[in-house]
Amino acid sequence: MDLPCMQWQDHVTQKWTGLDRGLKEHFISLLEIDDVFKCALTLTTQDDVDFLQSVSAQYTVQKDTEQAAKCRERGNSSFKSRDYTAAALHYSQGICFAPQSSEQLSLCYANRSAVLYRLKHYQECLDDIDKALKNGYPSHLLHKLEERRIQCLNHLSAGKKAEEGQHDPASKNLKGPEKVKRTSVGFSPEKGRHLVATERLAAGEVILNDRPYSCVLIPEIQEIKGKAERLSIERGVFGTEHRYCHRCLTETLRPVPCQGCSYSCYCSTGCQRDAWEEHHRWECPLGADLLVTGVMSHLALRVTLKAGLKDIQMAREPITYKYKTSEPSCLNRESSDSSPCHTNQPDPSTSYYGDSYLSVFHLLHHLNNHSPGMRFLCAVTIATLYLKLSKTGPPPASWEISRPSGTNSQSPEEEGSVRGWSSELWLMGSAVLRHILQLRCNAQAIVMLQDKGTANTPVQSSREVRIATAIFPTLSLLNHSCSPNTSLVFSTGASADPSGSDVCADVSEGTAEDRSTARGVTVTVRAARDIPAGQEILHCYGPHSSRIVTQERQCLLQEQYYFLCQCEACTLSQEEEGPEGRLQWLDFGNSRHESGLLCVKCKGFLKKSSEGKEAGFTCSQLSCGHRMSSCEVTNRLKEIRVYLEKSVDLMERDKPAEALSLLKRAQNQSKLILAQTHPLQGELADATARAYATIGDWSNAASHLEQSAVAIRSQYGEDSIELGRQLFKLAQLHFNDGARGLALSVIPKVRRLLCLHCGPHCQELQELQAMENCLQG
Repeated sequence: MDLPCMQWQDHVTQKWTGLDRGLKEHFISLLEIDDVFKCALTLTTQDDVDFLQSVSAQYTVQKDTEQAAKCRERGNSSFKSRDYTAAALHYSQGICFAPQSSEQLSLCYANRSAVLYRLKHYQECLDDIDKALKNGYPSHLLHKLEERRIQCLNHLSAGKKAEEGQHDPASKNLKGPEKVKRTSVGFSPEKGRHLVATERLAAGEVILNDRPYSCVLIPEIQEIKGKAERLSIERGVFGTEHRYCHRCLTETLRPVPCQGCSYSCYCSTGCQRDAWEEHHRWECPLGADLLVTGVMSHLALRVTLKAGLKDIQMAREPITYKYKTSEPSCLNRESSDSSPCHTNQPDPSTSYYGDSYLSVFHLLHHLNNHSPGMRFLCAVTIATLYLKLSKTGPPPASWEISRPSGTNSQSPEEEGSVRGWSSELWLMGSAVLRHILQLRCNAQAIVMLQDKGTANTPVQSSREVRIATAIFPTLSLLNHSCSPNTSLVFSTGASADPSGSDVCADVSEGTAEDRSTARGVTVTVRAARDIPAGQEILHCYGPHSSRIVTQERQCLLQEQYYFLCQCEACTLSQEEEGPEGRLQWLDFGNSRHESGLLCVKCKGFLKKSSEGKEAGFTCSQLSCGHRMSSCEVTNRLKEIRVYLEKSVDLMERDKPAEALSLLKRAQNQSKLILAQTHPLQGELADATARAYATIGDWSNAASHLEQSAVAIRSQYGEDSIELGRQLFKLAQLHFNDGARGLALSVIPKVRRLLCLHCGPHCQELQELQAMENCLQG
């Protein structure tokens, strides 16, 4: 939920509608962020604070013994059904809800230790046993924990001896450092600052690594008729906030809870401590409010809290810039006149981690491009959070108040300050507003691969899941292209093992510097194709030429980023955009499909037509000319998708035979209207392959997965990571089927694509190498 919930948006819209005309005109005329925030602060009342409080009451973020007990009961149910992953997540939720030193907390830790033992995470099991004992575990149950402790110690002792007896030189240096090629920062009035290759970059080579200045997990919240509802964990549905560390985004089954709220949790005590010092001691009292006001508001506040007043004051100081020019035409998201002459300015062309607040502060905020309504929504939202924050207590010691040079701070009354806070702290609110406006154009989604389907499926399917929103200072230098020459991969500094249990809890020991360098999400930018020296490094902001036609791409980019894209792909004519059957995009329900639609009479391609009374489709074959209405096409596609969704649900409930029956009916319908290249046809084939793999019919599974790869290749391209992942699954199926020749023929194609996009040290390549070694004897 990037923007505030609908209830809050409606409230602010009514406030804007009811404003006096003169006040509206005054607000619209303001050209400086400071002035906009001060004006919003004078317009924000106690009624706004109270309304935010009433909406926030719908969200559960406080400690709650009763909720902890319910989570533990659900964990017990999952444990009995041997769904240990779900059981661990339920128990972890109970740990987050349970008050400190309560019996429920000790019981949840003890139960989670049993899950970790079953998952063979013996050291983690011992840690939870210790925590259960420290929180007053019932004395009459102590014998269970002692027995489990002895069993863990025996397993650890045996494992240590086994490791000492083995020596595998091939396991060394699996993740050696990758050389980062050189780039330089270029400038032009049209493009602003941008990155240019200073030497030839081969496809697959790393261009840069960047860490976000700040990031915020995206909570999985649904709004039903204006009421906010968290996804029901009673049904075993866990959102990103339950699976990932709220600071470094490491996936974990055993999070460390915040001691003040039930929402925030971390992969280790080190991350918990660092988050508290950096931002969470201010966020903790506002937990529910931040869920209401949305991810962008939350991230803007977090960026400001991390920076602190001193860095904000320094960033506001007048700077002599290298380039004096008017604002660029917004081809990139980074300010053209933000390149200070400081000799210690970080060089974005190296392997640079985003710790420079200056880089963030000087990104374009596009104040005048945002609609008045959006400006007012952002300003009032931040002003309301500012008022609530000021009532939670004094600011942290790190926010030392010192009058910034070059500013004319007035009295608290003149600044619209809050009693008890220095007048200069309005700078914080102004900075938060600046960042939320910047994030509208500069935020970057952090995407991770997440398994879909049950844990016991022989061949796992995965999907890309947007788990967080971040601000990357260096990545923001990259201009957009609808056909980019780069590929992005996100990873956590301390990765989780396949089962989801974190393997980095011990990193919490040591210095803060050790912890900060060992943790955190990183984006790696690689060359997607050969890039000659002097060519600009380009990144896709979302609309890609392989999936969306030019007119729609340009509309989306204009709406989101305020520029008319004129990249190389956009200069091509509509006729040159792609292969036959990929000339139109249509929205049907919640899915977007290519017009790889077939005539039900002659199987020729349908083309969109607006002739006659109703817009629809006409067969492209002149000898046929059959017409279908948009309504008829929509209904056919919806029917196919309903079959698909029901079959996937059956597979999740371990009913592959029933799923196959539904999928066959869906395929009979799809053959009448969908070409093999249509994305929905690819989804059907992929689901059918999963169902056959579940029952061990590897040959049929591989056959259908090959059909799915045809659609993936058409939709994403021959060199796409999406095709690489699909072919990786195909290699697994051939391997399981004992089809040695077929598997060995696919493996080189997979290796090329994974190396191109993920680098030579990714986990899939290691598994691929093991398969190849086995097949070659």
